[in-house]
Amino acid sequence: MKSVLSLVIFLAVSLGGGAWIGTIARPDGWYRHLAKPWFNAPDWIFAPVWSVLYVLIALAGWRIWQSKNRKALSAWVIQMALNFLWPPLFFNAHATLPALVVILGLLASILIFLGRTGERDRFAFWCFVPYAVWVSYASLLNAAILKLNG
Repeated sequence: MKSVLSLVIFLAVSLGGGAWIGTIARPDGWYRHLAKPWFNAPDWIFAPVWSVLYVLIALAGWRIWQSKNRKALSAWVIQMALNFLWPPLFFNAHATLPALVVILGLLASILIFLGRTGERDRFAFWCFVPYAVWVSYASLLNAAILKLNG
């Protein structure tokens, strides 16, 4: 029962937090009028991708919680905080440079998580691989938008 409760908590933090951030930090007229690079994905793709990623993030966090891997858990907590910080910075504050700094920190914390789970928990590791790929893409997109819109 304790295991199920902790899984529900990790899902609530990831999915619930992600949904909340998604409602307060949405693309607006500012974003729609930005010059974007050729590799910008269509707007409709972001919600389904993030929904899947938040489930994977929760599962990975839950697994490392279960295994008591404190170093990986600290990287998980840091990446979650940075994940939730980026959208308001980018979409609400229109602060593309600080957002780029945050998303690069997010990518670093994801890579640290991968390094801390690779040998100990292959499931948690592989849950974070698509996340690392997506955040790498998002980092490039953020950098390109910053460059194109100076």
